[in-house]
Amino acid sequence: MRIAAGLLAVATLTAATACSASNQPAHAKVPVTAAASTRPVETFIPLLQQALPNVKGKTFTSAVVDFPPNASALPHRHGQAFVYAYVLEGTVRSKVDDKPVTTYHQGENWVEQPGAHHILTENTSATKPAKLLVVFVSNTGDELKVDDPKS
Repeated sequence: MRIAAGLLAVATLTAATACSASNQPAHAKVPVTAAASTRPVETFIPLLQQALPNVKGKTFTSAVVDFPPNASALPHRHGQAFVYAYVLEGTVRSKVDDKPVTTYHQGENWVEQPGAHHILTENTSATKPAKLLVVFVSNTGDELKVDDPKS
């Protein structure tokens, strides 16, 4: 299991590097976490990554994040990115910083301020998938997600 998790992490970093090295998205689904638990993990699917022509040093990235039934992400941060999340399908429970845990249904959305700590992200259903559209405005070259499993 640890070897598989390590290989998953290497594949994730390789795919993220390939995507950020050009403005073309990687078209393969990329699992973005390798949680130590037996819960399924989310999959990050890049859609578009483009330097903002009128905002020097900033990049716009959009992606779909798939959560299989019962999937949960590790606690994480998005660096100095401003993040917008929109629930395309299903129901997602989320906790950011010291705000209360909130449940979002299809058609609902939230934002995360730069430097925010995303403590909880999970699909609330044990039988149905959930899917998010996530948009980042980040410093060009920054990692979009850094796991923080100790929190």
